[in-house]
Amino acid sequence: MRQGRILVIDDDPDITDAMSVILENKGYEVRIAHDSDQGRERLKEAKPDLIILDVMMRTSQEGFEFSREVKQDEQFKDIPILMLTGVKEKKGIDFKSAAGDKSWLPVDGFLDKPVKPNVLIEKVQDLLSSPKA
Repeated sequence: MRQGRILVIDDDPDITDAMSVILENKGYEVRIAHDSDQGRERLKEAKPDLIILDVMMRTSQEGFEFSREVKQDEQFKDIPILMLTGVKEKKGIDFKSAAGDKSWLPVDGFLDKPVKPNVLIEKVQDLLSSPKA
Protein backbone atom coordinates (compact mmCIF):
# COMPACT_ATOMS: atom_id res chain seq x y z
CA MET A 1 0.00 0.00 0.00
CA ARG A 2 1.36 3.41 -0.98
CA GLN A 3 1.98 5.62 2.04
CA GLY A 4 2.49 8.82 0.06
CA ARG A 5 4.61 10.38 -2.66
CA ILE A 6 7.81 12.09 -1.53
CA LEU A 7 10.06 14.33 -3.60
CA VAL A 8 13.67 14.29 -2.38
CA ILE A 9 15.82 17.18 -3.66
CA ASP A 10 19.50 16.87 -2.82
CA ASP A 11 22.64 17.21 -4.94
CA ASP A 12 24.34 14.24 -3.26
CA PRO A 13 23.43 10.97 -5.06
CA ASP A 14 24.51 8.95 -2.01
CA ILE A 15 21.95 10.82 0.12
CA THR A 16 19.14 10.47 -2.42
CA ASP A 17 19.90 6.77 -2.94
CA ALA A 18 19.92 6.08 0.81
CA MET A 19 16.71 8.03 1.39
CA SER A 20 15.01 6.25 -1.47
CA VAL A 21 15.80 2.86 0.04
CA ILE A 22 14.67 3.92 3.53
CA LEU A 23 11.43 5.53 2.36
CA GLU A 24 10.52 2.92 -0.26
CA ASN A 25 10.98 0.16 2.35
CA LYS A 26 8.25 1.91 4.37
CA GLY A 27 5.90 2.03 1.38
CA TYR A 28 6.50 5.56 0.13
CA GLU A 29 6.79 6.38 -3.56
CA VAL A 30 9.96 8.42 -4.01
CA ARG A 31 10.91 10.86 -6.77
CA ILE A 32 14.43 12.28 -6.93
CA ALA A 33 15.84 15.61 -8.08
CA HIS A 34 19.43 16.80 -7.76
CA ASP A 35 18.80 20.55 -7.96
CA SER A 36 15.93 23.02 -7.87
CA ASP A 37 15.44 22.94 -11.65
CA GLN A 38 14.85 19.18 -11.58
CA GLY A 39 12.78 19.71 -8.43
CA ARG A 40 10.42 22.05 -10.29
CA GLU A 41 10.03 19.47 -13.07
CA ARG A 42 9.27 16.63 -10.63
CA LEU A 43 6.91 18.86 -8.66
CA LYS A 44 4.84 19.54 -11.77
CA GLU A 45 5.02 15.95 -13.09
CA ALA A 46 3.57 14.35 -10.00
CA LYS A 47 2.52 16.58 -7.12
CA PRO A 48 4.16 15.05 -4.02
CA ASP A 49 2.64 14.75 -0.56
CA LEU A 50 5.93 15.89 0.99
CA ILE A 51 9.20 17.49 -0.13
CA ILE A 52 12.53 16.68 1.53
CA LEU A 53 14.89 19.48 0.58
CA ASP A 54 18.61 20.09 0.98
CA VAL A 55 19.77 23.64 1.74
CA MET A 56 23.03 23.87 -0.18
CA MET A 57 23.14 22.54 -3.71
CA ARG A 58 24.51 24.62 -6.58
CA THR A 59 24.43 27.65 -4.29
CA SER A 60 24.32 28.02 -0.51
CA GLN A 61 20.80 29.50 -0.77
CA GLU A 62 19.22 27.19 -3.36
CA GLY A 63 17.08 25.25 -0.87
CA PHE A 64 15.77 28.43 0.76
CA GLU A 65 14.90 29.94 -2.59
CA PHE A 66 13.11 26.77 -3.71
CA SER A 67 11.10 26.55 -0.47
CA ARG A 68 9.97 30.18 -0.81
CA GLU A 69 8.97 29.58 -4.43
CA VAL A 70 6.91 26.48 -3.52
CA LYS A 71 5.14 28.19 -0.60
CA GLN A 72 4.20 31.17 -2.80
CA ASP A 73 2.61 28.95 -5.47
CA GLU A 74 -1.12 28.38 -4.88
CA GLN A 75 -0.92 24.92 -6.44
CA PHE A 76 1.88 23.69 -4.15
CA LYS A 77 1.83 25.90 -1.04
CA ASP A 78 0.22 23.26 1.20
CA ILE A 79 2.87 20.62 0.53
CA PRO A 80 4.94 20.21 3.70
CA ILE A 81 8.68 20.76 3.30
CA LEU A 82 11.23 18.96 5.45
CA MET A 83 14.60 20.65 5.22
CA LEU A 84 17.50 18.25 5.59
CA THR A 85 20.82 19.98 5.96
CA GLY A 86 24.45 19.60 6.84
CA VAL A 87 24.92 23.36 7.22
CA LYS A 88 25.27 23.20 11.00
CA GLU A 89 28.06 20.64 10.72
CA LYS A 90 29.80 22.37 7.79
CA LYS A 91 29.38 26.04 8.71
CA GLY A 92 28.24 26.12 12.33
CA ILE A 93 24.91 27.73 11.45
CA ASP A 94 21.77 26.42 13.15
CA PHE A 95 18.76 27.22 10.97
CA LYS A 96 16.37 25.54 13.40
CA SER A 97 16.46 28.72 15.47
CA ALA A 98 14.92 30.59 12.52
CA ALA A 99 12.45 27.85 11.61
CA GLY A 100 9.53 29.73 13.18
CA ASP A 101 9.88 32.62 10.73
CA LYS A 102 7.76 31.35 7.84
CA SER A 103 8.52 34.38 5.64
CA TRP A 104 12.29 33.92 5.86
CA LEU A 105 12.31 30.15 6.04
CA PRO A 106 9.00 28.63 4.91
CA VAL A 107 9.58 25.00 5.87
CA ASP A 108 7.61 22.67 8.11
CA GLY A 109 10.44 20.75 9.70
CA PHE A 110 14.20 20.42 10.00
CA LEU A 111 16.62 17.54 10.33
CA ASP A 112 20.40 17.77 10.48
CA LYS A 113 22.57 15.47 8.35
CA PRO A 114 23.47 12.78 8.94
CA VAL A 115 19.98 11.59 9.91
CA LYS A 116 19.18 8.19 11.33
CA PRO A 117 16.61 6.20 9.32
CA ASN A 118 14.17 5.89 12.22
CA VAL A 119 14.34 9.66 12.87
CA LEU A 120 13.68 10.37 9.18
CA ILE A 121 10.68 8.02 9.07
CA GLU A 122 9.26 9.45 12.29
CA LYS A 123 9.51 13.03 10.99
CA VAL A 124 8.04 12.09 7.60
CA GLN A 125 5.09 10.33 9.26
CA ASP A 126 4.57 13.31 11.55
CA LEU A 127 4.52 15.83 8.69
CA LEU A 128 2.25 13.69 6.53
CA SER A 129 -0.24 13.22 9.35
CA SER A 130 -0.33 16.90 10.34
CA PRO A 131 -3.39 18.86 9.24
CA LYS A 132 -2.77 21.13 6.24
CA ALA A 133 -2.47 24.86 6.94
